[in-house]
Amino acid sequence: MTEGLKWITNEVPKSKDSYLELMSEENVKKANEFHKSFPQYSVTPLKKLGALAQYLGVKGIYCKDESYRFGLNAFKVLGGSYAMGRYIAKELKKDISELPYNVLSSDKLREEFGQATFFTATDGNHGRGVAWAANRLGQKAVVRMPKGTTKTRFDNIAKEGAIVTIEDMNYDDCVRMAAAEAAKTEHGIIVQDTAWEGYEEIPAWIMQGYGTLMLEAIDQLHQVAPTHIFVQAGVGSFAGMVQGMVTAAWGENRPKVIVAEALIADCLYRSARSKEGDAIAVGGDLQTVMAGLACGEANSIGWKLLRDYANAFASCPDEVAALGMRMLGNPLAGDPQIISGESGAVTTGLLALLMTSPELAQTREQLGLDAHSRVLLVSTEGDTDPQQYLDIVWGGQYPGINK
Repeated sequence: MTEGLKWITNEVPKSKDSYLELMSEENVKKANEFHKSFPQYSVTPLKKLGALAQYLGVKGIYCKDESYRFGLNAFKVLGGSYAMGRYIAKELKKDISELPYNVLSSDKLREEFGQATFFTATDGNHGRGVAWAANRLGQKAVVRMPKGTTKTRFDNIAKEGAIVTIEDMNYDDCVRMAAAEAAKTEHGIIVQDTAWEGYEEIPAWIMQGYGTLMLEAIDQLHQVAPTHIFVQAGVGSFAGMVQGMVTAAWGENRPKVIVAEALIADCLYRSARSKEGDAIAVGGDLQTVMAGLACGEANSIGWKLLRDYANAFASCPDEVAALGMRMLGNPLAGDPQIISGESGAVTTGLLALLMTSPELAQTREQLGLDAHSRVLLVSTEGDTDPQQYLDIVWGGQYPGINK
């Protein structure tokens, strides 16, 4: 049985909204050049899981391992750092190409620009990236975290010099809190990957920053498109980036994109299920082991890209993420080990269930997953909460949903 796991293929009527230009190769390459200017930059590995592919009955599985990104154990810094760079460039009326890392971090730049306070809300990885970038660029950061945040994730942000608090509210309310504080602060700016009406420029920059990851992956795949991409979604900015990039690059020949969300915060799944075209919010405490996906209100840009082009949405109980963590951390003979956190591994668990569960045979067929399929996965984070990682992988928390 696959109890609790919910699927829907995308039957939402397509719109005339087009954000594909945002994720064009030209725009994403700007972000990539910016990231390459950082001394911490290196291309993260794309690991081939040949034994797992054979076991699951597909031609190939390739997993982009973001635990190596900038020494921060997650991909999120790509978005926050680029958005901050673009904001500073705009204020100085310069092009981002004029502000590589050595210029942005210089005393001369600080004299010219002054000091801003970058506000953000986070479940962990995004806030750590913003705090890290602000620290290196001589700027200030204020980070608000939702109830249920672990001490490890809090400490990782605090050690970057940010003002950070855990609030008695969910992630989406923390976003509203940070935005209100930024509006009242001189030279304050909200850096958030959640887009809403009137706040789209910075989220778009963040999505373009995330695009560095996909540019690398496409190059590592030798410019050959995979047949399927499984991508995790919180607010949908990362998933929207993936969808936008592959659609802009390959058009009708693009890979099929399958979106995975946490069951308790499945706003994109519910939005697709309604078939109305509008994003549907999910409220409540949003407590899930997939902290990075505990977001109940969609990024308006990301949702529109996924609404118009994604193939399917899945709403996943926590056990799906735990399954993926154990599979990647304890690989079959010949495959490399990948230390993947809860939000990073949910797509692996989802693929495994989809390929092995009799109840999902029809969905598997609808998506064209078979012996000819080449699947791309992204492990978006490593063990960002090391103790919880051990509790799941060693201690057996969240046992499998196959019964």
